[in-house]
Amino acid sequence: MDIQTLFGLEGKTALVTGGATGIGRMAAEALMRAGATVLIASRKGDACEAVAAELNALGASGKVIGFAGDVGTEDGVDALVDAVKERTDTLDILMNNAGITWGAPMGSFPFKAWEKVMGVNVAGLFDLTQKLLPMLKASGTVDDPARVVNVGSVMGEREMGDGAYSYSASKAAVIHLSKILAKELAGEAITVNALAPGPFVSRMTAFATHDEDMRSKVGKDVPLQRVGRDEDIGGCMLFLCGRGGGYITGAVIPVSGGINVMSGPNIFEQALH
Repeated sequence: MDIQTLFGLEGKTALVTGGATGIGRMAAEALMRAGATVLIASRKGDACEAVAAELNALGASGKVIGFAGDVGTEDGVDALVDAVKERTDTLDILMNNAGITWGAPMGSFPFKAWEKVMGVNVAGLFDLTQKLLPMLKASGTVDDPARVVNVGSVMGEREMGDGAYSYSASKAAVIHLSKILAKELAGEAITVNALAPGPFVSRMTAFATHDEDMRSKVGKDVPLQRVGRDEDIGGCMLFLCGRGGGYITGAVIPVSGGINVMSGPNIFEQALH
């Protein structure tokens, strides 16, 4: 079995929400390079169109189509579903990547930060998946299921607030919801898996990753000593979405450089020294 058979995506169609920047763009490029037609959508349609033009100029075998789409409201989800149907009759891969965060210290964290963040990161993700199920069901087979990949976070796996309380809780919900959907949709020939990324360069983390010096400082706090790279996301997506990942569902891939297994200090360290 050759590499193209395992990881190639020729003839597949994917939707990546939040696909113009950060992890979404990394995924979109990998899927396109593997031969897929990739729809990317975010609230800034002009940015998606610009990124699509940049990626298409790379000359890969796939292509990218960019347009506006918002998962922050029910009407926005409905409009996004309509926009997808206008551009394709089939959908093989759905990457729920769009997300927002909110940071404030304990004692001043606002009530509104919960509704807004949970609305986009959890309710929007679920509603979009639910409304695209007919297209996913139509493309999935026992031998080659349709794929859903949800973007959680290592902050949803570990007890990490860091002032982003609603974000962390929302990503824990994404991980748990991914497992629920994996169980319920397996019989429909749809796999559902999640990524749990650590620090990557993105608009959301720009405050701490905007230059090489800052990225180096962040990397020192990661067990594997660096921030994430484009290929770390791309490799996960090709594994989960290619034939080689067709027998995996309900998994959470810890793309976090080892943060997911960090623990407290050795409780006997002081006594032994």
